[in-house]
Amino acid sequence: MNAPFPPPNEMLQKVDAEAALIALAAPLRAGTIIPYLGPALASLSKPSVPMTPEALAEYFSTKVALPRRAKGNAWASAQHIESMKHRSTLSNLMADAFASPVEPTPFHRYVASLRLPMIVDTWYDGAMREALRSHSEWGEIQGITRAGIGESRWYRYYDAAGSETDRATAETWTTILYKPHGSIVPSKNFLISDADYVEVLTEIDIQTPIPDAVKNRRTERSFLFIGCRFHDQLLRTYARQIAKRSAATRYVVVEPDSLTKNEVRFFAAQGMTPIAVPLTRAVEILLEAG
Repeated sequence: MNAPFPPPNEMLQKVDAEAALIALAAPLRAGTIIPYLGPALASLSKPSVPMTPEALAEYFSTKVALPRRAKGNAWASAQHIESMKHRSTLSNLMADAFASPVEPTPFHRYVASLRLPMIVDTWYDGAMREALRSHSEWGEIQGITRAGIGESRWYRYYDAAGSETDRATAETWTTILYKPHGSIVPSKNFLISDADYVEVLTEIDIQTPIPDAVKNRRTERSFLFIGCRFHDQLLRTYARQIAKRSAATRYVVVEPDSLTKNEVRFFAAQGMTPIAVPLTRAVEILLEAG
């Protein structure tokens, strides 16, 4: 029998944390919990591409001389490149940074096998799309930059083959892969510069940049945040708005020693129960319980 769900906002550690993950395995399989994947998950496959905002900022610094204010900050570094060079330069650097494919982890493949209503993946790699390739009846919605495209759209739809499609088709998919920041595949869409995010953040409180299909599928479902950090205001804002109007209690796998005070406050404000289990062990538990 599964262990009972933990109360919200309490930091669960050791035995309680592992029991909580075991308890979450069944609703994850059933599709009542949406996995919200951060880059640390794909990092388990030891890819050769930048897998944190800090690593991406470091990559930019090896390609372009950056002012001190931009160093260490991926969004500010990207804005400097876009302003001083050109958007095409920034897009080419992003394409080069993520050119090497990222191998899906066993957890990516497991999540793909469940044919869930929705999977949220918050980094630019294509590991989750690759894991889904062996299945059918799924598609992807990606956030897009509006820089220079002359369109009012906030996102694009892609079918399993990578061809652009439309909202009506997306509504028929069994599984939606939602990539709010864009992705290297299939069409190199990247939200990355401060200017990209200023546009989105101006309207995200009223949910305009969030696709209707995402809003519909999160209703009455919970979220499991795994492989994520929320030490940056932008990352917290996206998580808050994507999970908005979903079930009140959410769960987040954490490494307690690395948490910032802002992250802890964010968990409390958003009804997120922190589950203190190392990421590799958390994945192992979910796979075993699955």
